Amino acid sequence: MNNPIIIAIDAMGGDNSPDKVIKGVSLHSSVSLNVNYKIFGDKDLITPLIKKYNIPNKRFELVHTHKIVQAEDTALSAAKRGKDTSLWLAVESLKNDEAHAVVSAGNTGALFLISKLNLKMIENIDKPALSALWPSKKGMNVVLDLGANIECNTKNLIDFSIMGSALLKALFENLRPKVALLNIGSEELKGNAMIKDTYQLLSEKKYSLFDFEGYIEGNNIMEGDVNVIVADGFTGNIALKTAEGTSNFIISELKKALTSNLISKFSSFVNFTNLNNFKKKLDPRLYNGAILLGLNKPVIKSHGSTDSIGFANSLKVCEKTIRGKLIDSIKDSIN
Repeated sequence: MNNPIIIAIDAMGGDNSPDKVIKGVSLHSSVSLNVNYKIFGDKDLITPLIKKYNIPNKRFELVHTHKIVQAEDTALSAAKRGKDTSLWLAVESLKNDEAHAVVSAGNTGALFLISKLNLKMIENIDKPALSALWPSKKGMNVVLDLGANIECNTKNLIDFSIMGSALLKALFENLRPKVALLNIGSEELKGNAMIKDTYQLLSEKKYSLFDFEGYIEGNNIMEGDVNVIVADGFTGNIALKTAEGTSNFIISELKKALTSNLISKFSSFVNFTNLNNFKKKLDPRLYNGAILLGLNKPVIKSHGSTDSIGFANSLKVCEKTIRGKLIDSIKDSIN
């Protein structure tokens, strides 16, 4: 791709915005030289930050609006009154082919509804799915759906398998996707009727994009034996929140244990490198950037409470989905 990638950015969504957003743009732009940014938000707040973080004028376009979608807005109210908000305008620029993808750390429900109102679904896909990266012992997993759909059918789960595999290939081109269905057990007879039907259909057909590995239980998600984990949105969201809570608990308790007395502090000093690597492995900022799959253009959701490092990583994920031709891969693989 010789021409620069253009990423549309809602600069006003999420905690500590627009500061963390503009600093995140600065961090990303320093390592991704062929990416430009179309930034939507309050110019009176954003312009000083652009100067503070030394973003070159040639790398961005700033589109001014005072209006923003608030965190407490319902998705419907945001869509009804939000056509001049930074979120709506950012998504609309993607619709009008003025950008290649959109990123927001703002209101999740509003982002999804506004995206679905402005963008088309990929043909033959009935429902979008929210997907994100999780670390494992052997690398990275793609997990979906993480809450876009509470109720799913067999076709939806098969579509999710295809979309998740296409995402893995876009992000890590040398990996062969290995798909598993999240279930209450690994035995073939376990689970409800829908997941059993999905298992049967995925087992019967050979897919060029991925290998189907059967069921996986929640306690094996981090093992890394599979790298695309598929669930309905209700199950996936619970698994996500449980994993996030467990990660935060481990980091918090480890920090307490290593600073409780002089001997612990000395031990943590001696093992600084190992402890730092462990902390990085569980740092959610490094996996920030959930993707709404199923739409005909990339929509990326950055966590609302993340900092500039996390937002920069969501831009990195966004860039990879474009360079990896994610949408084209899904279109080629879907039936």
